[in-house]
Formats: sequence, structure tokens, C-alpha cells
Amino acid sequence: MTDSDTITGLLVAALETTWAAIRAQHPDVPDVVLTVGSGSAGNSELKLGHFAPNRWIRGEFELHELFIGGEGLQRGAVDVLGTLLHEAAHGVATTRDIKDTSRQGRWHNERYRALGEELGLTLAHDPKIGWSTTTVPDQTRERYRAELDELAFALVAYRRREPDRRGGRKSNNNGVTAECACPRKIRVSQSVYDAGPIYCGNCGEPFRVE
Repeated sequence: MTDSDTITGLLVAALETTWAAIRAQHPDVPDVVLTVGSGSAGNSELKLGHFAPNRWIRGEFELHELFIGGEGLQRGAVDVLGTLLHEAAHGVATTRDIKDTSRQGRWHNERYRALGEELGLTLAHDPKIGWSTTTVPDQTRERYRAELDELAFALVAYRRREPDRRGGRKSNNNGVTAECACPRKIRVSQSVYDAGPIYCGNCGEPFRVE
């Protein structure tokens, strides 16, 4: 067994175990095919995860996809749990046939906010994408304490962002622009951003790359 085999096995097992725990708490969260890959595409946008209905085929059945971006794993177990719960709320919307987003899935409406809160999240409003800024309150952390411990043990690596190719120079030279929930913006080097979360002193939310 190689080091990469160990990383992959631990990571996938921890993500699948956590998703199963979420489903046990909330029966309307559907089963999924889990994928992990690049959440960056050579631009400033970073995808932490997505829930995509009916993307996989198994015989006569269609299966939903849960994608987790490898770059977001550096945020730690609590924030990864937040991403899983965020996508689980989209899964509940699919199960209940609720339109929880618009603008190609970017704008999260009040119906999404209600679903996210039902699953134990705290949602803050972002002027660009609606009720999408996700935090995990203490009560929810305690509910998933065993899963958080497993995630923390498994998150031993994360994926490096793709270089920003829009202007011909790499983003780790130019730096990145990050925004909090206020929203305020800061510009930092890629290495500083990758080193760990940077939190706003006003709203307490992390700065995220747009």
C-alpha cells in the first residue's frame, strides 16, 4: 500500500461515513455517488462541493452525485462537515422537489436557508449568492463529534489550486482576492491564503476566494 492509497482510503471512508451519519439524522438526504477532485479551474473561482441530481447511471437507476473539492480540504474537519451539510440540504431539496436556487444554481434563496437550518447549519446572506455562507454551530458539532474525529484523522492532505491563467501570470505570484460575508475584500498571496483560514474581525466569517 502506497502513501496515496492510504490518503485516498481514509479520506473517502471518512466522507462516506459522515454522509451516512447525516442521512441517519435526516432521512430525506439521498444516497449519492461520492467524487473528490479539483475545485479550481485556472481562475479565481473555487468550488468547495456540489450536489448534482441524477448524474450517474446504474442499470435502470439514476444516482445523485456529491462532489467535494480537494482544495477545500485544507479548511479542516469542521468546515468540511459544513460543506457536506450544505450539499445535503440541496439533496433534501431534490427529494422534496423544492426549488432552492436560481441563476444556474448560484443564488441560494430563503427556501434553501430553511433547509440548511433544518440540517443544523447557520447561514449568512451573501449579496452575490444569497443564503450560502455556511458555518457549523456548536450544537451541530457535538451531534457529529465522532464523524468530526474521523474527518480530522483523515484530512492529511489537500489539493493545490490550479494556477490562474487569465492574465498569463500564476495566481501564487499575483495573489488572490478573498471576500467575507460583510462583504469586505482582502488581497493576499496564494501561499498566505493556503496556509489556513483568515477570519473577518467584523462578521467573524472566513475570507473566501470569489
